Amino acid sequence: MEFEFSKNRIVFERELSYLDRLVIQFTRILDQTGVEYVIISGYIAILFGRSRNTEDVDLFMGEMPFGKFRRLWEKLEQEGFECINASGPQNAYEDYLKDQLAIRFAVKGTFEPNFEVKFPKTKYNRYSLNHKIEVILNKQKLMTSELELQIAFKLHLGSGKDFEDARHLYRIFGEKLNKELLQEHITELNVEKEAEKILWKKYQK
Repeated sequence: MEFEFSKNRIVFERELSYLDRLVIQFTRILDQTGVEYVIISGYIAILFGRSRNTEDVDLFMGEMPFGKFRRLWEKLEQEGFECINASGPQNAYEDYLKDQLAIRFAVKGTFEPNFEVKFPKTKYNRYSLNHKIEVILNKQKLMTSELELQIAFKLHLGSGKDFEDARHLYRIFGEKLNKELLQEHITELNVEKEAEKILWKKYQK
């Protein structure tokens, strides 16, 4: 894969998987209803070529009034999605999103893959939403988490799968990353030892 870089924008093309097509469809609905969002976590590594499975795609949405959320709910249902852990829009909004809990949408009649959607609740959640980057995949727009934070946060999560995601992103984008910003996130998340083991030793020149 060849990537075209500009400030806060990555453009590339590759063959789309079923998951990619679902993500494009789902995020297009968010765009159409004027909902701000950012994709985070494991799908970002998959998007940029890591070969692994995932059961869910994680997103933060900007907070919104109930009326706007209800329009989003109705649009998702019209486009073939259904919520698999809440009974209706008011239940989802009042008992999940407003309580900082995630709701999950999947293609009707299925459970996986699903989209885990929630409002931001921590400073890192809000940072992700406010510092997102634009990814153009086969001329389709996606908004994803800043790569420097994504790598550091994967080190913070600490599972083997998370470490491999961080390593993959660093290997692919090492030359293009803002190293000072990456180090700031690594220091703030207190993952210097993990960075030394997973990133620096193997890939530092």
